[in-house]
Order: sequence, then C-alpha cells, then structure tokens
Amino acid sequence: MMLVLRPLAWVNTHILRLCRRLGALALALMVIVILTQVFCRYVLNNALAWPDEAARFLMLWLVGLMAPSAMRWGGFVAIDTLPNMLSRVPGLVLNLVLLCFSFAVLMIAVQHGQAHTFGFGGNFDSSSLRVPLEWVGGEGFKIKLRYMYGSLLFCAVMLSVVTVELILRTIMALISPETELPDTDEFAMAMGAAD
Repeated sequence: MMLVLRPLAWVNTHILRLCRRLGALALALMVIVILTQVFCRYVLNNALAWPDEAARFLMLWLVGLMAPSAMRWGGFVAIDTLPNMLSRVPGLVLNLVLLCFSFAVLMIAVQHGQAHTFGFGGNFDSSSLRVPLEWVGGEGFKIKLRYMYGSLLFCAVMLSVVTVELILRTIMALISPETELPDTDEFAMAMGAAD
C-alpha cells in the first residue's frame, strides 16, 4: 500500500503547492478587480460592467484551488467530539467510514461538475467578461461560462484525489501503526523538490 501512497502523496504535495500559489494570485487579482470597481463607481461615478463577474470568476477558482489543501491538512470545519472520545482504532475506523462517504459524494460532484462544465450550461457566453483582442488588432470574444464552471470540476477531482490519499493513510494507520507515513510538504523536501 505504501507503493501507492508515497507517489500519490508526492504528486499531491506538488500539485497542491502550485494550486496554493495560483489561489494566492487569484485572491490578489480579485482584490485588484474589486478595488478597480470601487474606484470607478465612487470616484469616477462610472461603474464598469465586468468587475463583478470577474471577481466571482476569481473567487470560484480561488475556492477550487485552495479547498483540496484545506482538506488534506484537516482545515475544514468538523465536529470531532465523537472521534476524540473513541480510542485509537474505533476512531480510525470511524474516520475511514466518513472518508469513504466523502469519496462517494465527491464522485457525484465530479459527475455534476463534468456535466455542467462540458454540457449545456458551459456553452453560454459570459454576460460581461470578454477578451478584448481588438486592442491588438484582433476580434474580441466573450468568455464561455465553462471556464468559470470548470472550477467546480477541478475542485471535486482534486478533493477526490486527496480523499484517496487520506483513505490510504487511515488504512495504513490501522494495519501498521508503526509505519512512518509521508508528510505533506516535508515529504517533498525529502525528495529534493522543495522550494
């Protein structure tokens, strides 16, 4: 099982590190877009049409990029009274059952995300977001909503992959508690790929 867990942990560490950087960039851009709208609306008295939708686009991707790291690190809100009251093995079994339920729900979310991104809803154009290629002599076009909805699909897929890693970690903790499991970013450092 460690033959699967170690490479999966290594891949997750690197992908999630990139996701956190892109999420930070999305947050910075979202702040800039919102401040631009505030300036134009209240200082210039001329509200722009695109910043609200651009901020929503960036917020959805921010969540989609950051949520898998939060899940991997146990950063989601959780009611952990019952698992903490149980001894080690029953607590791990309960955790394993909950992770399996989470994985089943995430598989449904992946299906919905795929249907929404590549199906009928994703074919519509954004109401205000467009790529202004006319600024460089081309023809501008509106952005398809599938690029916004793709954040749900990406998030559900990455949460599923992280959940598989957490399930493997829990199984390893149950069957071989003395085995040292790969850490999140520390494992990447041991492999020589740290920043």
